[in-house]
Amino acid sequence: MTAPVFVVERMPTGTEFVLDGPEGRHAVSVRRLQAGEDVVLTDGLGHWADGVVHAAEGKDRLTVALRGGVQEEPEPAPRITVVQALPKGDRGELAVETMTETGVDAIVPWQAGRCITQWKGDRGAKALAKWRATAREAGKQSRRVRFPEVAEAATTKQVAALLADADFAGVLHEDRDHDSTPLATAGLPAAGSIVLVVGPEGGVSPQELAAFAEAGARPYRLGRSVLRTSTAGTAATALLLGRTGRWG
Repeated sequence: MTAPVFVVERMPTGTEFVLDGPEGRHAVSVRRLQAGEDVVLTDGLGHWADGVVHAAEGKDRLTVALRGGVQEEPEPAPRITVVQALPKGDRGELAVETMTETGVDAIVPWQAGRCITQWKGDRGAKALAKWRATAREAGKQSRRVRFPEVAEAATTKQVAALLADADFAGVLHEDRDHDSTPLATAGLPAAGSIVLVVGPEGGVSPQELAAFAEAGARPYRLGRSVLRTSTAGTAATALLLGRTGRWG
């Protein structure tokens, strides 16, 4: 089994590091790590270091002996961003969790016209914080050292600008009558950026499709069945990771 991952604010220097605070408590009181067990320390930005537990003290203090210096995981290529329309209830956090575990690089919450959920004021700030916390925890759970960026909620105009700058831009569209191409056969770049839009349960509106088409984004479909908005991004990410060679 791979070593558990713990997040640090700054990567350690030297040969020993004390993990305390919430991460230390999780390591000592929840994971109950003991001397001699392996751990990985990361800042979630691609930097990481291997270590072995030297001692566990109290309820929230773990002394780690570092093995070697700090290493950096290369930036992924191509970079995959999913623009996720806001789902109802906690399904947004489910989408973030599973996309993170699968390997998405960035998530952009999108306030689509047909979204029932509205991120406004304090409610929006709390929802965004939950998405970011979910990405962090899912990143740790899946042993990642480069966690996905969760951006501020975007408007349709902002999403269109993001699509215009991408090397590959697409919109997942479930309409059987629409002129969509299978994502499984789309031409993908070997490097650069891929941006894919996942619409809300009510679908992407004709006005939004037109705005995205003007930005260079074509409609694509995953298969015959229609996936929920909270699962479509994960399925698409897995397909793209396989087709680009990042899974292999």
